[in-house]
Amino acid sequence: MKQPLRLRQLEALIAVTRHGSMTRGAQELGISQPAVSRLLSDLGDVLGFSLFDRRGGRLVPTQEVRLLLPDIRRVLDMMVQISEASHNITEKKAGHISIACLPGFATSHLPAVVAALLRDRPGVSVTIEPDRPERILEWMVGEQYDFGITDGFEGHPAVESEQIDIRTVCIFPTGHPLAAKKVVEPIDLAEESLIHTRRDSQFFRDLNEAFLKANTQINSIVESRQFTAACELVCAGVGVSVVSEVDAAKYLGKGLEFRPFSPRVPHRLSLVRPILKQPSMITLEFIELFTKSLEPFRQD
Repeated sequence: MKQPLRLRQLEALIAVTRHGSMTRGAQELGISQPAVSRLLSDLGDVLGFSLFDRRGGRLVPTQEVRLLLPDIRRVLDMMVQISEASHNITEKKAGHISIACLPGFATSHLPAVVAALLRDRPGVSVTIEPDRPERILEWMVGEQYDFGITDGFEGHPAVESEQIDIRTVCIFPTGHPLAAKKVVEPIDLAEESLIHTRRDSQFFRDLNEAFLKANTQINSIVESRQFTAACELVCAGVGVSVVSEVDAAKYLGKGLEFRPFSPRVPHRLSLVRPILKQPSMITLEFIELFTKSLEPFRQD
């Protein structure tokens, strides 16, 4: 059985072909002339034909070798590309990250974090796919995405998660009487038209409980899944709302103001990823970067 080709044999063949000399080929490779001779002798045995003819004191590749040279050069070029790509991956300058997220994050907080990651990494690409929490969980279980940002996550054996409680604030149009308050409570909103999340969400249930404990009720005007939609509606003067400070901060000074809301009703955000899908180094770095970006908004 013939021995397999070795990369060093092909490098020796190209070096000697380039210089027409064993000695100069050895100098290029940084090895001894006898070592080059052995590499080429072994390569000739594997290929089953002579590699060089001697003409006028130079080594000239045989016709058989000439036929192989284009393929050999492609192999060596590919090895260089693989080496450079692996270096970029190690240095976190190459790779791909697929992110599933709540729709609001795709247009509010997430783009700035992605931009920060990509700024010095021209070889990295990102996929952002917004959808509802149920679909994000389905994607994580199916290992279709590297990382997910969701809420209402109750746990799954195939999904690893970290919960981060984000402060919520009461948002209202610029110039609204609520701006006179340092803290907004449920009783302050008894006569206000409230824009809120879907009634089947955990956040709405927590908010509604806070109103009931204050012996008042939510005066509903618009129900929307997204905090960003609530911010847009408040800016348009439709009503007021209680939303994540992460989203509210993006609209501050754009027709909207906010104050802390009491009692504390955090938005329970879950950062999730598939347990059995080994994350790349660039994915782990992004998760760390994203987590740090939420620190200013964490509930104490």
